[in-house]
Amino acid sequence: MKMFNDSHLEVKKFFSGSFETHPYEAGWADEAIFFVMVEKVEGEPVFSGQVQLSQDGVHWADDGSSPHVFSGTGLHVIKVRPNFGNYLRLAVRIDGGRMFLNLHIACKG
Repeated sequence: MKMFNDSHLEVKKFFSGSFETHPYEAGWADEAIFFVMVEKVEGEPVFSGQVQLSQDGVHWADDGSSPHVFSGTGLHVIKVRPNFGNYLRLAVRIDGGRMFLNLHIACKG
């Protein structure tokens, strides 16, 4: 029987500029997906998110994929590539305004 966990990383507040989500220990999981719910926007913001990996939750590196770029409200999905190791986070840049976000990570394994 597989395990499943959905965790809030950033909950219902406005974001702009650059930030990283709280790290999530996911070494037990076979797959992971970030769910980014954009509830409101101010201006014309563009979201750019890069999956980052860490063996210890302290030192981070991009996972080698291209950044995920989108704009507008609604639910956006960022799939994590396989063989991601132990800790995950999302490095985000929002340009051109602010986004009211609810950001989750879902893992199963």
